[in-house]
This record gives sequence, C-alpha cells and structure tokens, in this order.
Amino acid sequence: MSKYIVGVIVVIVVAAAAVFVWKTLPGTASPSTPTPSSPTAVATSTYATSTFSVVYPADYTVDDQYTYTQVNPKKPISGVKFTIPLTIATGTDLSSDSYVSVEWLPRAKNCTGDIYLADNVKPQTLTEGGVEYSVATSSGAGAGNRYEEQVYALAGSSPCTALRYFIHYAAIENFPAGAVQEFDRAALISDFDKIRQSLVLTR
Repeated sequence: MSKYIVGVIVVIVVAAAAVFVWKTLPGTASPSTPTPSSPTAVATSTYATSTFSVVYPADYTVDDQYTYTQVNPKKPISGVKFTIPLTIATGTDLSSDSYVSVEWLPRAKNCTGDIYLADNVKPQTLTEGGVEYSVATSSGAGAGNRYEEQVYALAGSSPCTALRYFIHYAAIENFPAGAVQEFDRAALISDFDKIRQSLVLTR
C-alpha cells in the first residue's frame, strides 16, 4: 500500500515539474495570460514647402489659401491652416472651426507673438526643446461663444514665422444639462503642441 502511495506522489511531482518547465519555455505562455497590445498609432501627414515642414494628424483639414485678417483687414497675414476634424467637436461645446496655423510676416522687424494679435498684449518668452518662442495670448466672447488664441512666434526666424492656436467653443452653461460634454482642453492643446513641436524651418 505504501508503495502505491509513493508511486502516486511521484507521478504528481513529475506532472507538476513538466507543467512548470512548459510554462517557462521561450515563446510559451499560459492560455489564460493576456498579451498586452501596443497602442494604435495616430495616422499623420506631412505638409512641406520650400520654407518649412510640419507634421499633423491625417484627419485634419489643410487650407493653404488661408489668411488671417483680424489684425489689419487691409494687410492679411498669409499662412496654412490645419482645422480639427468634426469628430473631435461632435457632442461637445467645441466648435469644428478650431485650428492650428503656420503664419509668416516677411517684413516684421521684431519677430514677437503680439504682432499676430489685434489686442494690445505683452508677449512672454518660452524656451522649449531648444526652441525659443515669443508667446502672446488673447481671448474674447460674444453671443455665447468663446474665442481663445495663442501665438508662438519663433524668435529670430526670417521671415518671422509663428504658429497660432485658435480655439472656438460655446459657453457650456448655455446648453441644457447633459446635452453636450465640455471639450477636453488638455487633449486638444496636446494635439496642437505636437503640431507646433514638429515644425521645421528649412531656410
């Protein structure tokens, strides 16, 4: 009887050892162990001219005939606009005309962010990733709408080149409770920052 018990114990030990070795072999995993998946990369496109290149999300809309006229309608500022896709704004208080633009002022004597805004604002210096920016901000409101602009002028660039964040949204309190969600400002700014940080001047 004792020999029978010893035999059973030996079989159990051998089986357990076999399972342990199988689990630790390279390229094997327990069927119940979830395999982590890599995050889905955001599709991007590159816009390039003889003076600059920039990488932007592929679902943004590009307008290379864009001009900014709010500083002086008689002297529009030329640029290229990258407008957010409708999917970002849908169901939120964000307007789908929000965008990032690359703009330039060839005749600017001092390349500062305030010359890109109609409001009399004072620019601040920001150094990020080895790039020095002159940053100016402005905001406005009207008929339940809110407008925010942030301009990042590349100090010392020639022609004076800047990136504009234009964010248009509605006052959330003007909607019935639960009708829309407040837009994710941090995510939007992060997307805009990535576009700005991708800008490369080629001359």
